[in-house]
Amino acid sequence: MRKAAVYYQDFLAGILTETDDGEYIFQYDERYISEHPKRFLTFTMPVSSKPYVDKRLPSFFEGLIPEGWLLDIASKSWKINPNDRMGLLLACCQNCIGAVSIQPISNGDEE
Repeated sequence: MRKAAVYYQDFLAGILTETDDGEYIFQYDERYISEHPKRFLTFTMPVSSKPYVDKRLPSFFEGLIPEGWLLDIASKSWKINPNDRMGLLLACCQNCIGAVSIQPISNGDEE
């Protein structure tokens, strides 16, 4: 299982989890829900206490991953299979252009 803290600007927005079964779960942080109820990451994932569960990496997060020659450089530099979308997200999206950033959570770390 791999996890990532998802930040909107400097605020922890939620946790993205890739389960051992290959499911993806995004859960908004309770504090974020109460303090920023209208500051959603994307229109398809409005702020909610209900988790978003999908068999594929949600398209919003997929869109943060580099494409084309940048994807080639990233996958070769970090030796990450281009099909390992969560691995690429964790490696490449810690300092994205825009308001959202992704920070890997190590096993044992909790936000």
